[in-house]
Amino acid sequence: MILLSRRAFAETLGSMLLFACVIGSGIMAERLAGGNVAVALLGNTLATAAMLLMLVSVLGPVSGAHLNPAVTLVAVLRGDLLRRDGIVYVAAQLGGGLLGVLLAHAMFDLPLWQWGVKVRTGPGQWLSEGVATFALIIAILRGVRHRPGWVPAIVAPVITAGYWFTASTSFANPAITLARALTGSFAGIRPVDAPGFIAAQLAGACLAAQCARWLFDDDVQRIAA
Repeated sequence: MILLSRRAFAETLGSMLLFACVIGSGIMAERLAGGNVAVALLGNTLATAAMLLMLVSVLGPVSGAHLNPAVTLVAVLRGDLLRRDGIVYVAAQLGGGLLGVLLAHAMFDLPLWQWGVKVRTGPGQWLSEGVATFALIIAILRGVRHRPGWVPAIVAPVITAGYWFTASTSFANPAITLARALTGSFAGIRPVDAPGFIAAQLAGACLAAQCARWLFDDDVQRIAA
């Protein structure tokens, strides 16, 4: 078993880079798109998928590359990760996410501390987040069970698809929802809208865990290192 300190650092580093990529690519894409929202979203999508593919490939053997409290929650509920370790993982994801926000703002010479201003609320948005998180968790659990070496290549396309087929552009991650509430950029969300997203994400994750248990049986490999 890899030391918890090393796994926590992997979660911190991975979350920082992923969140910086989500926000930074959104800023860059919006600047280059000249007002074309579809082009900006495409650029944001491709950058996020590429970074996610790299991070899961590189950090997966160390911490499992959860980078997402919803994934960690499912690991704890399934007994694949100790509750104590899960708390450390989530703290690392949140801390790394905050660093990622500050890093993205610094790279683009923006004020480090901001509040999200983009309105993202309503039943359609909440349902989208539940569906996006459900799809992500199902993909991870099935991938780890039968194609562990393919998990990076499975996760990245799920997030890419979610950007385009959901009304919310698939945050699917409570930590990144909080991080995006701290940016007034293209990727942002109003802080007041974040709780609805997070509740939907956690509900989608729990439903996916139950569905996976019924579909794939109880003999599932661990999703944590």
